[in-house]
Order: sequence, then structure tokens, then C-alpha cells
Amino acid sequence: MANHVSALKRARQTETRTEVNRASRSRVRSSLRALREALAKGDPKAAQTQYRATVSVLDKSVQKGVLHANTASRYKARLNARLKALATAKA
Repeated sequence: MANHVSALKRARQTETRTEVNRASRSRVRSSLRALREALAKGDPKAAQTQYRATVSVLDKSVQKGVLHANTASRYKARLNARLKALATAKA
């Protein structure tokens, strides 16, 4: 356990940041799940709307330092490829 005042403060800050990061990571996962479900249903319009929301959540998580920029970019590229495949299959 921390004994110094600065170490105690650091422990408090760590707890706060952990909660913020956990909430952000949860938001990302929920959004990804919602998009995958929209893609599975096969509705391009709904999937496109959810894709925009998911990209926004991913970008915000990168900004906050929860995800690495390349990780978010990889997610976006793969999801966009699935979205395009769905759109061309329906057309």
C-alpha cells in the first residue's frame, strides 16, 4: 500500500482513470457488437448508420488514449469492407 502523499494521490488517480478507460472500452465494444448485428441482419441502411456511430466511438477512444490509432484504423477498415460487401450484394 502507498505511504507517501504523492503515492496515495497517484493511487486515487489510477482508480479514476481505470474507471474512465473501462467505460470507454465498454462503449467501443457495445458499438462494435451493434454494428456486427446490423451487418448480420443484412440491412445496408441501418448498417451504414451504425457504422458512422461506431467510427465516431472508435475515433473518440483513440483521442482518449484507450485504443491505439492503428487498432482503430484496422477495425474501421475491416468493418467498412463488410459494409461494402453487404451493399454490393444487395444492389
